[in-house]
Amino acid sequence: MTNSSAKEDFILVGFSDQSQLEKILFVAVLISYRLTLVGNTLIILVSSIDPKLTIPMYIFLTHLSLVDICFTTSIVLQLLWNLKGPAKTITSLGCAIQLYISLALGSTECVLLAVMAFDSYAAVCRPLHYTAVMNPRLCQVLAGFAWLSGAGNALIQGTVTLWLPRCGHRWLHHFLCEVPSMIKLACVDIHANEIQLFVTSLILLLLPLALILMSYGHIAKAVISIKSVQAWQKAMGTCGSHLTVVSLFYGSITANYIQPNSSYAHTFGKLISLFYTVITPTLNPLIYTLRNKEVKGALGRICHRDLHV
Repeated sequence: MTNSSAKEDFILVGFSDQSQLEKILFVAVLISYRLTLVGNTLIILVSSIDPKLTIPMYIFLTHLSLVDICFTTSIVLQLLWNLKGPAKTITSLGCAIQLYISLALGSTECVLLAVMAFDSYAAVCRPLHYTAVMNPRLCQVLAGFAWLSGAGNALIQGTVTLWLPRCGHRWLHHFLCEVPSMIKLACVDIHANEIQLFVTSLILLLLPLALILMSYGHIAKAVISIKSVQAWQKAMGTCGSHLTVVSLFYGSITANYIQPNSSYAHTFGKLISLFYTVITPTLNPLIYTLRNKEVKGALGRICHRDLHV
């Protein structure tokens, strides 16, 4: 039974050919993961406790923080185990779970960032109608749509990928179970699967990105037409943090998917994947707290209140 189950395990090659790098990455990933948990949990708690942060922007930010916590956890725990020990294996069930969860949450984040861009557009370009447009009902629908679209994508892509015959191939040249690396294990023609992956990526990556760019295009046009320094500062205060997060997330994902097929690109690709799966969720709460006066003010009020209790 033990030998049979071991033969079904996947081997995550990861960074096993660079032992010194593994030691450095273990410490860096562990610190980053702890910061991710603390920072994003803090944003969720602050947004839930402070009554001034019940506006749509912080409702979506709460969802983003929850996505980041779950997304990073689905990857980092197995990564730390493989970086620390000699065994680089992951069970078939563990690989399937990681594939479904990371794919669902990564897709959800793409849609959620587009929803947050639409919220910024409504706040800057339609300030008089903002409350009516971004009503609580619509916020719930948009947040639910982001989660459902992520789950739907994971269910379709993940199931199709796992059903591909692998003919005993178990070596994944990555540190996580993801669709591009897993379909390469198939012992059948995967041309149709690659087309499906391309089309899905086009929809879930480029379509939200196009909506984000359109939203910020309208925002820039509205601010320029006002020709007011105060309006520009207000727009940057509203959109600056989100723009930074979008640049980090989409920049790293785009760089990962357009790289050439070479051994250097594979190593570089793993480092880029490490950035958007581990580092970006750590930076998100820092970006939103350091650049956002409302969040810093809420933290100050909560700390001040606790000191006087």
